Amino acid sequence: MMFEKKRIYIVVKTYPTISTKYSELVCTAGILEDGSWIRLYPVPFRKMEEYTKYEKFTWITANVIRNTKDFRPESYSPDIESIIIESKPKKTDWVERHKFILDKTKIYTNKTELISDAKSSSTTSLAIFKPSKITGFETKEDDREWDDEKIRKAYSDYAQLTIFDTQDDINKDFKVVDKLPYKFFYIFEDDVGEASRLKIEDWEIGALFWNCLKRYNGNEDKAIADVKKKYFDWMLTRDVYLFLGTTHTNHYVSKNPFIIIGVYYPPFQSPVKQLSIFDL
Repeated sequence: MMFEKKRIYIVVKTYPTISTKYSELVCTAGILEDGSWIRLYPVPFRKMEEYTKYEKFTWITANVIRNTKDFRPESYSPDIESIIIESKPKKTDWVERHKFILDKTKIYTNKTELISDAKSSSTTSLAIFKPSKITGFETKEDDREWDDEKIRKAYSDYAQLTIFDTQDDINKDFKVVDKLPYKFFYIFEDDVGEASRLKIEDWEIGALFWNCLKRYNGNEDKAIADVKKKYFDWMLTRDVYLFLGTTHTNHYVSKNPFIIIGVYYPPFQSPVKQLSIFDL
């Protein structure tokens, strides 16, 4: 199997996780020019060179190879050094984003259809879902530290990349992303009123939590209140679509194998409408 060059419109970056196999990783996903999905994994995003660090809503080209260890057909492994970023995204150009995100890509509105397609031979594992109504936003406390075994693996990987550094230098420079102490969930309905409660693993919600926590000098209750203010109160004023993805482990095991890996939230009205401070 050979690498092939693909042009990808990046729409998803998940919050970094620590893996015993791959160290610290980010799962990213994008849409190809024909409207089909692609998942890029593993991507050691924070350790990449600056010229290869792509933003959401950016066209990139990359040499990728089908990840044969993953049965999900959208999964590819990228050659990180081959990544070329075509241009920086236009931050408020919703019309331009719609062309690549909504015009060619299937949009699900029914939970039963989505899960049926995930379990079928075609194996849908990435999708856009349009909820008919978002009815709730929940938080749940989680472990505050990464698993020790995963940290040891990440440290070992880092040490191998810095073989000319002293042990003191390695200990000083080794860092992993802070673990989110909370899980965040949306509760929403599909086009026939069927409810779902799915975890949100978007990079943005993690970054928002840490920014709010810093703003309130470590007050977690106030930080969570601000996260809810954006992801529930403010999102109700937007035309929300959910980027969904399955995990390799739970795809065929869980009744509903999807998690929310990104949120797309254009204005209800004209895309040139005045945007608020929450817009990217």
